[in-house]
Formats: sequence, C-alpha cells, structure tokens
Amino acid sequence: MNRKDVDKFEKLSGQLQSIYEELSVLSKKSPNDAVNKFKLKFINQLLNDSNGFIEEKYRPFKGFSEFDTDDVPYNSDVVFILSQYLQCFEKMRADNVKEQLKNAWYWVVDAEGNEIGDESGKIYIKTTRPKRLRE
Repeated sequence: MNRKDVDKFEKLSGQLQSIYEELSVLSKKSPNDAVNKFKLKFINQLLNDSNGFIEEKYRPFKGFSEFDTDDVPYNSDVVFILSQYLQCFEKMRADNVKEQLKNAWYWVVDAEGNEIGDESGKIYIKTTRPKRLRE
C-alpha cells in the first residue's frame, strides 16, 4: 500500500459505513422493504469501487460484485452485504497497521516520490487501533 491507497481506503470505508448506518435504521423499521433504485445505483457504484480496490483475498464473497437492479434487494439484504464489506475492509486495515508506541497505531506504507521512508522504504501514517483488537 501507499499513501494514495490509504486515502482511497479511508474514503471507501467511510462511505460504506455511512450507507450501512443509514440502511440499518431503515432495516430495523422495515427489513423487507425494497431499496429504491436511486440509492441502489450509488450502492452498486460503491461496491464496484470497493471491489476494484480491495485485494481478492479480502473480498467477502467470491462471485458477488453488485446487486441486480432488476431484482431490487431488501433493506436487510443490503445491510447484510455492507456489514461483510466493512469487516473485510477492517481486516485489510488491521493487516496493514502496527503499533509503534503504546496505543499509537500507524499505517505502514511504501514511500513514494519525494517521501523519505525508513531503512526499508516504509513511511508511517497515524491511524486508530484496529477494531478487531479493541476491547
């Protein structure tokens, strides 16, 4: 990973989280209501962007890329899929960060351009502790 990958990761995971939270509320009220086509278009775009970004080993389901717009999914279906993507994004993040000092977590990425890295050519970008390690 490099700095641009970290930026893209944070953008995509933030968007996934936002849509997940919004649809979770709808799903609790009406789990079997269909997602409207306007929202589904953006959800599919985000899923395709996510699939293009994360490595194959982090993809939650082989063969799944987006929802069928002719067979509109229910709110609960979309929440289910988005939660799996969020978990896979978190696994990818956990695999690419490390603790430097007590409770100081950093992305470990390749230096590029005029960035000066450590002896192995890596730079460190401050982040938060991985969720899977939180208590």
